[in-house]
Amino acid sequence: MTSVRSSTTQRLPRAFVFTIAFGSVLQALNASTMAVAMVDIRDDFDAGAAASWLISGLYLATAVGSPTAGRLADRAGPRRVFLVSLAITVLTSLLAPLAPDLGWLIAFRMLLGLGTCAAFPSGVAMLRAEADRRGMALPADALSALAIAGQVMIAFGPVFGGVLVSWWGWQAIFLVNVPLGLAVAVLAWIHLPADPPRQATAESPRAVLRSLDLPGAGLFIGCIAVLMVFLLSLAGSPTWWLLGVLAVLTTGFAVLESRVARPFVDVRMLARNRPLTRTYLRTALTYVAFYVVFYGYPMWLQGARGFSADQAGLVVLPIALVAMASVALAGRMIGGSGYRPVLVIGSVALAAGGAGLAVTQSSSGLVLLLAVAAVLGVPNGFNNIGNQAAMYRQAEAGDAGMASGLYRTSQYVGANIAAAVIELGFAGPAADAGLHRLGTVVVVISAALLVGALLEWAAGRRRGGRMPHAGEC
Repeated sequence: MTSVRSSTTQRLPRAFVFTIAFGSVLQALNASTMAVAMVDIRDDFDAGAAASWLISGLYLATAVGSPTAGRLADRAGPRRVFLVSLAITVLTSLLAPLAPDLGWLIAFRMLLGLGTCAAFPSGVAMLRAEADRRGMALPADALSALAIAGQVMIAFGPVFGGVLVSWWGWQAIFLVNVPLGLAVAVLAWIHLPADPPRQATAESPRAVLRSLDLPGAGLFIGCIAVLMVFLLSLAGSPTWWLLGVLAVLTTGFAVLESRVARPFVDVRMLARNRPLTRTYLRTALTYVAFYVVFYGYPMWLQGARGFSADQAGLVVLPIALVAMASVALAGRMIGGSGYRPVLVIGSVALAAGGAGLAVTQSSSGLVLLLAVAAVLGVPNGFNNIGNQAAMYRQAEAGDAGMASGLYRTSQYVGANIAAAVIELGFAGPAADAGLHRLGTVVVVISAALLVGALLEWAAGRRRGGRMPHAGEC
């Protein structure tokens, strides 16, 4: 991997870094505010299980849009992609509150995912290009600013969204993007450097589109969508024939991706680097558990406990606050002990948090509700940084960019599956029994993660503690 060194003598302009960070947090904002808006949206549209597509639709669009936007930034110019993404975000946010039915709202939500997800990859491309232009290494503090901004928004998004929903209705979580998006666009116009002229003329639009592997992205969407429909059908009459469709789509996707020059998912890399593939699977499972909590807990707080949207946002705030602290602690542990003990601790904490959900009642006191949220923040930090460290350690140098992109994609796959798990768990209104089922799911996932982490830790100890090379377990 390309090393990233902090520079004590040179820094990128603060306004430049701030503008990119400001644009990148719109994705985190729109993901987190929905956690407290789902109940009101269900009531307004008299929606059932189909409302889960408001969650999975955004993450599905993001899973496809993030790597696609990164390649577009390389070929069409990162500033141009950044500004177009803001235009999509603002326009979609104006239209979403006017949606006549749930289907239109889901479509707007997916467009919003495409708009908000492009800021991060195009922003990182601009950071690197500006650092190269100045003849300096990409400062670590610039990347840290993006990461911290995202964590802060995830922490306060449910609180902010709760206030918006309580005072102005669910439409406000979309409309707030309009002034924010316009503010970022003005800052971008002033502070972001223009794309080099060669990026605007070097390739034809047709050549750029061919480089994106749109067929592969389409098959990927098909696989996830069919899986979601099948999982949601388990609440009533299971449509088993969809498993056959999923098998055909998955096979076609694997064959196609193994033959194209620049695949959407490099299955050849996954086949030759099995430890990295296991890390992606572990990451996806981890994020199933995380998003089951992140969306399911606020829904229960509103539906069963009777909290308002802003009160629910405050109760889940400890999840993100503790996660921010645990990231720092886990980072220090990795420096001394490696990522394996971090993953073990994260899995144990996840099991404890899941057990807390499994015994919580609508009559439980506020202290217990806050304590459960705080415990669930620990695995969020430990597992997140542990999996990232494993991915960086296991990825080969030539696959660094692709490996990082697939890591983000594995997170979004987990988020999509979590949306279906929430629907199956609650099986109707968010009640105590449904929360207990979700807590049990989290415990089962954490047990699987713990077994995997212990086996990997044992394998590392058998090698005498030496650092594994890329591709080793």
